This record gives sequence, structure tokens and C-alpha cells, in this order.
Amino acid sequence: MNGPETALVQAAPPPVTGGVLETMDAANLDAVLRMEQSVYSHPWTLGNFVDALACGYEARCLILNDELAGYFVAMKGVDEVHLLNLAVATAYQGKGWARLLHDALARWAREQGAGWIWLEVRVGNLRAQALYESLGYRRLGLRRDYYPAGGGRREDAVVMSLHIAAGESMP
Repeated sequence: MNGPETALVQAAPPPVTGGVLETMDAANLDAVLRMEQSVYSHPWTLGNFVDALACGYEARCLILNDELAGYFVAMKGVDEVHLLNLAVATAYQGKGWARLLHDALARWAREQGAGWIWLEVRVGNLRAQALYESLGYRRLGLRRDYYPAGGGRREDAVVMSLHIAAGESMP
């Protein structure tokens, strides 16, 4: 990706002023679902979020100015974490908040003893791919026809991973 979007993705996150990361729970789900539907062409359903919480997945919400600005959902494996969903509200995109959410995820993953974070991202989501690459993720392959794409079509997913050393502090 070239141009001003790259600069935005690589910028350091702004300080969290008046913001807080809190555990996602049933009280957050209406706002989470509204955001999910506004930022994704094929959003998770309420059932997806309810199931993730019931399974004990790590799910955090970023609250800024008393409103939901972003969230992530991740699943712990034996020695790895799988990032399942990360979203930032349109009004807060391009300002470093996705990086802040990811840093919180990486800290949690290290505390769990994970050595890797894995994720899939739509082939067409170049902005997210650029963010993950700027965080040190490597492309490992493709999952063919992984995502629904509308009209009965499917979209491939890029498989990416980041090696994290358990116990090391975040920069």
C-alpha cells in the first residue's frame, strides 16, 4: 500500500485520553453488534459474539468518550493465540487505535505463555494487511474461499502469523 494510508497505519497510537479497555460482556453486545455491522460487509452475528463469550475467549472493548471505539476477540490455543475479530469504529479508524488494541492482545497473549498470534484477513482488505505487516506479521499462505463475498461468491483469506516471545514486555 502506498500513499497517505500507509503513513496513518504506521503512526504511533495516540495516548488513551479518557479511554479504557474493558472486558467485553453481555452489556456491550448491542454496541459491538452495531459496530460490527457498520464496518464489515459480512459481519459476525450476535450468536457469534455470545458463543465467543460463553467459550471464554479473550474479548475486550475500547471505550473512548463514553462510546465503543473498537474491540477484539481472540482464542487461546496450546502455545498460540488466534485473533478472530478486531474492529475499530469508522470515526476512529486511521488514528492508531487498531494498533493499541493489538498491543493489548499481544500483552495478554504473552501473559498466557503464547509464542505466536495467528489470524486470517480478507485478500481484499489491504489496509488491514498493511497494519499487520507493520506489526511484524508474516504472510504464510492462503485459505481458498474462506470468507463469504456475496452473490454466492467466496473470498480467499491471507494467513498471517506473528512470533511473540512469552514473558517479554511490549515495546
